[in-house]
Amino acid sequence: MAAADGAVAGGAAAGGAAVADGGVGPAAGDALVTPAPGPTRRLFWSALGVALGLLVVDQGTKWWAVDALADSKSIPVFGDFIRFWLVYNPGAAFSMGTGVTWIFTVFAGIAVVAIAWYAWRVRSTPWSYALGLLLGGATSHFGDRLFREPAFGRGHVVDFIDYSGFFVGNVADIGIFAGAVSIVVLSFRGIEATQVPVPAEAGSDAGETGSDGKSRD
Repeated sequence: MAAADGAVAGGAAAGGAAVADGGVGPAAGDALVTPAPGPTRRLFWSALGVALGLLVVDQGTKWWAVDALADSKSIPVFGDFIRFWLVYNPGAAFSMGTGVTWIFTVFAGIAVVAIAWYAWRVRSTPWSYALGLLLGGATSHFGDRLFREPAFGRGHVVDFIDYSGFFVGNVADIGIFAGAVSIVVLSFRGIEATQVPVPAEAGSDAGETGSDGKSRD
């Protein structure tokens, strides 16, 4: 009797799950819609790995430049087109806004938080790498603003790569430029940052199967 009662109860529970509030359960052939997965930690850690790598290289080359290029020393790399020459930049690119260094410190901090937040939502591997480059460059610049002389929050960014006198930058600038170009290319190619990639097999199956579920072959 106990076994029979358990069987009846189990059957009633199954029936209630299948038909609730007068509804009808899905047929055996109906396709189940799987919700898109949330942000993947793997891609986020990939972005952080790229950012950390760029941060280490940028800060390492800056420490080298401060030591090796003191006293206005210049080292030609490709003639006069590219040379190493130490410059402390209190402003932005092209030495703009040199009198309001603290504003760039605030902007750099906001940029770091915003890029990290967006990188957490990314579901595309190329986008995670591109955002990692942006995050690494922005974080390195933010660190310069916070901890380098002349004062906390008003530090000067170390630049040492002179492009024929037109622009003096650093490794972080190269990473930021590469990340920005990558994002433009990905956008033109229609690769979205938060779109879940569709496997090729799924796309081909969808094309070969009609709305009635029958193969068109």
